[in-house]
Amino acid sequence: MTGVCLRAAEAPPEAPGDSKPGEPLSTGFAADAIWQGAVGEGFARAAQSLSVEAGASRGLAVFGSRQQHDLALMSLSYGHILSQVKGQGHWYRGNWEARAEVLGGAQFSPTDEWLAGLAVHLRYDFATGTRLVPFVDVGAGVTGTGIREPDLSSIFEFNLRGGGGVHWFLRDNVALTLEVCFFHLSDAEMTSPNLGANGVLGMVGVSRFF
Repeated sequence: MTGVCLRAAEAPPEAPGDSKPGEPLSTGFAADAIWQGAVGEGFARAAQSLSVEAGASRGLAVFGSRQQHDLALMSLSYGHILSQVKGQGHWYRGNWEARAEVLGGAQFSPTDEWLAGLAVHLRYDFATGTRLVPFVDVGAGVTGTGIREPDLSSIFEFNLRGGGGVHWFLRDNVALTLEVCFFHLSDAEMTSPNLGANGVLGMVGVSRFF
């Protein structure tokens, strides 16, 4: 009787990121590249981000300005985590972050005018241990604008901002970002009039961390 040998076909090696039946698809993303522990436990030092946001500023006639300057803005920003988690064991534990931003948009009331600018920010991201990561943020930069009298008189202005917001992490490395801040334009008394343009700016966007 002749024996018959049956060889099982060799299974091809699994490609990186392949998932077995019943397992969720892998994105090939390592969560520990940006987190110092679980999601929301604080960012790893040198984690980075890119954010795209859009929003509007409701003008306020305050601090000497005569008009309410309503603005529509868009921004693209890059963030870089500067530190390991600070304040371990305290409610304020979190990370310091530096950000660079390009912004542009228009004034749509009381007149139609353009504006574009650059800004740098210092941000503190709180480590909450949840997918909601609040932050506080201050920033300053330079702006070119067509807004003129009675509140501004030069194409060159400085922009100042201060406020806060929250990242809501939809995935380990992708978040919906909401922020509200006070927004100010003026040229530091280099020209006259320099009453300033002020408003409360609300922005919403998407941030990707890597």
